[in-house]
Amino acid sequence: MTLPRPHRHDVLIAAVGLFGGLLLWWFGLYVSGERLFEQRWAALVPLAVMSGAEALRRTMPRTALFTGTLAIVADQFTNGSLATVLMFTDVMYAAVVYGPPASARRIPYTTGLITVALTVVLLIWWQNAVALLVGVLTGGIAFLPAITGAIVRNHRNAAEAARLRAEQTALLAEMDRAQAVVAERARMARELHDMVANHLSAIAIHSTAALSLDDPGTTRQALTVIRENSVAGLAEMRRLIGLLRESGADTEPAATATLAGLDALLAQAGANGGPSGLSFVLEDARDGDGDLPVPVELAAYRIVQESLTNALKHAAPGEVRVALSQEDGTLTVTVSSPYGERPGPSAPGSGAGLVGMRERVALLGGVFEAGPVPDGEGRKRWRVRAGLPMDTSGEERRA
Repeated sequence: MTLPRPHRHDVLIAAVGLFGGLLLWWFGLYVSGERLFEQRWAALVPLAVMSGAEALRRTMPRTALFTGTLAIVADQFTNGSLATVLMFTDVMYAAVVYGPPASARRIPYTTGLITVALTVVLLIWWQNAVALLVGVLTGGIAFLPAITGAIVRNHRNAAEAARLRAEQTALLAEMDRAQAVVAERARMARELHDMVANHLSAIAIHSTAALSLDDPGTTRQALTVIRENSVAGLAEMRRLIGLLRESGADTEPAATATLAGLDALLAQAGANGGPSGLSFVLEDARDGDGDLPVPVELAAYRIVQESLTNALKHAAPGEVRVALSQEDGTLTVTVSSPYGERPGPSAPGSGAGLVGMRERVALLGGVFEAGPVPDGEGRKRWRVRAGLPMDTSGEERRA
């Protein structure tokens, strides 16, 4: 069996300890005198053995502790070396830190019992306070390093357990994320099926009828149904895309924003812009007859919302007007705000708001313009104007 190689740090520690012990021996600095073996060379034997044990402190901690214990006992029969004692305390510490868990639990209790037992025996035998001093020294050499090693090992175990818990938490989070993605895909599939499948089925049935029957009246009726279902299906698809963009992290789709919520939107903007000298007015000139197509109403609401956000960021003090009008099948949304130097700090803008509004209008085949315009009183106002066609047949052509 191949023995494990000592760790290079342990070899360095052993070499330093051996050199220190040799230096003390050379100058004749011993722990005590008048021992069984008073020859000078006798103290070098335990020193050399302890140095070897020190080199094995990490790779073979139990063997190192056993060998070191024999060396420290043998050192008591010589003049002794302080380097031998110090290396033994490190071997004891390493045996608890790097040894098997069972040994790490037993060693502190064993050294504590040995310290107490030795102190009691010496007190009975010597009947002198020197026995207490010997007990303290024994505890400092054996029990204190062992208990220190136990504390360090417990901290290391706690840190390792925390690391493992963090890895498990990250793994569980990744599993949850994957499951959430699967669930979201399933929800999207259900939404697509519920919203579009009915329209596509009607299109397939009536297109088959139009191709099968050579009747102009029946063909025209079938094509009419196909057109209505294709436009409605396209509107539902765009609504679904809007829901996913606005609330993709939610479990259920959020309710579609409507123009009925503009009063609340302006009230919120007034509360936020009041301290900056901004007031907000809604002018709804629509006749109120008929419902707007869902994509048109959603786009109009988002354009007003983004324009109010830009006004809060950049507009000079004054009145912000939101105007809605409906004429010739087109819903016109106009938002104008004071244009000029804004007192105090202004929030930075990324420019993505205008791009997003322009893209919304382009998807519906409308007209969008934004920029400063004269207000007739020698000043300028920033105006955002969007013309949204309410005839969704234009969507069919673009698709």
